[in-house]
Amino acid sequence: MCASTRSTLSRRCRSRTGKLPGPDLGVQRPSSTLPLASPGRWACTANRLSTTFQPKDVVLAIEVVSADSEARDRDTKPRKYAAAGIPHFWRVESDGGLPVVYVFELEPATKAYIPTGIYRDQLKVGVPFTIDIDLTAINPRRQ
Repeated sequence: MCASTRSTLSRRCRSRTGKLPGPDLGVQRPSSTLPLASPGRWACTANRLSTTFQPKDVVLAIEVVSADSEARDRDTKPRKYAAAGIPHFWRVESDGGLPVVYVFELEPATKAYIPTGIYRDQLKVGVPFTIDIDLTAINPRRQ
């Protein structure tokens, strides 16, 4: 797993049905065929090396909600990611300047995300990969 900060992305991931909005951060499956990934290693797409990627190659899309992106990040983008078959979605919001991470997993029969957890102090999950982050150690931003 790689670490990255939020970046402004104008990227699009292409699917058979057209363009999807690019996530604030995406994690690609380990694959030697992806420009950012090497065999057995995850690759983040929050950099300027990749401009397009296939939804089938994305295991996790992450959106960081801000005042001007609230409707898109809470409703529009998750629906499009789910329809494209991206198996995991995280939404990061701020509560008093500290992050709150909402974790969702795709229910394949309905092609809709179901919530699997809300993390305020510590983000610790085993799917789609093992990660353990102390959210209280992240410096709060001024609001």
